[in-house]
Amino acid sequence: MTIREKDSPSMAQRWYVLIVMMLVYTLSIADRYVVSTVLDAMKADLNLTDQGVAMLSSWPLALFYVVLGFPVSYVLDRHNRTKIVAVCIAMWSAATVMCGVASSILGFALSRIGVGVGEAGGTPGANSILSDYFPASRRPMALTIFSLGAPIGAWLSYEFAGAVAHNYGWKSVFWVLGLPGFLVGLLIWFTIKEPARGQMDAEIQEVAPSVKETTKFLFEQSSAVHVMLASALTALWGWGLIYFTPSFLQRIHHLDAEQAGLVTGNIHLFGGGIATLLTGWLLTRRFFDDPRRTVWLMGVIVGLATFASIGIYWTRDLDTARALCWIFIPAIYFYIGPCFGILNNLAMPRMRAMFCAATLFVANVGNLIIAPVYVGSLSNWFDPLHQGTAESLRLALLCLTPVGFWATLHYFWAARRIVQDQTRATGISPI
Repeated sequence: MTIREKDSPSMAQRWYVLIVMMLVYTLSIADRYVVSTVLDAMKADLNLTDQGVAMLSSWPLALFYVVLGFPVSYVLDRHNRTKIVAVCIAMWSAATVMCGVASSILGFALSRIGVGVGEAGGTPGANSILSDYFPASRRPMALTIFSLGAPIGAWLSYEFAGAVAHNYGWKSVFWVLGLPGFLVGLLIWFTIKEPARGQMDAEIQEVAPSVKETTKFLFEQSSAVHVMLASALTALWGWGLIYFTPSFLQRIHHLDAEQAGLVTGNIHLFGGGIATLLTGWLLTRRFFDDPRRTVWLMGVIVGLATFASIGIYWTRDLDTARALCWIFIPAIYFYIGPCFGILNNLAMPRMRAMFCAATLFVANVGNLIIAPVYVGSLSNWFDPLHQGTAESLRLALLCLTPVGFWATLHYFWAARRIVQDQTRATGISPI
């Protein structure tokens, strides 16, 4: 029984909000990663080196995205979330369009900063809203469906954007992916009602806690800390490897860029999509009402996928590597929704955006900042001439693969106290 059962939204309302928020996440992923599809064209047009175009495309967004997540989430936990998310998506969509207008390095860098600033409020806000539309037992399922935006967004930023760039030029992809965000922002502003905070929980917070109180509560929830670390390490492992996989395939298996893309392209969309949907369906089963079983499942799958990732970069047979990619690549998508769902269940209602921001911070520092530098530096170390050989990159990637086992350890470790911690946060025992 919840405190505000009479105000509970209908099933149709819940799923409408879930679909719209999934669109928010889809556009966030697509607008963030589309630059990787047009790097060579950008490099030629803006007269940049490989290092210069990599820095220009990633660091301006990454630094503002990970840092501003905290102050924006502080506001989200205290004010109307639907309006804030609507404004954020309009902001980063406008900045994405400006990327297609920019004619200088400075103009493009400023536009990418705008994308990072806007996206800082998108995912934390969507998570917090969905947590007040779905009860604790269904949050992992709902946020797994929400995370379906990741493989769809990745497909848009690679396959779809590649076709647009080929036919209409690299700047056009930013227009095509930026403009739909304004429509989604209008849908949120005019059609989604701000839910009462904690309406699906037995614990209601009428007053927003301070940052100090939120931080103290987070570290007292030891299972939340382990889930955050596990998800961050999964991102560092999975997305760090994926970042260099096209180059690895080209160097080791002597493919061109298009052929390398064909090896993994459909696996992202279909493999990632099916893995996400299957996980969402599994989490609707009463068996997974016990959150210990959810973190155990994630630990097992990431552990098995880690063995597959070792095989991909160890083997010199392309067919074997392609088959192992069907195990590895879906694993970098399936964990996103369950982790968000569990963390929302481990946070008090007015702490959820900050919990999400903390998770995104540690995950994206690893994913967007540490992983590229780690692999690139190791590759240079293995090749003293710094020519970027196939063998040096292969060895560097193999050094990153064991991080998946480290993530697995934290998933299993989280199970020890997760029942008590969820009961403390929501006031409802999951078992």
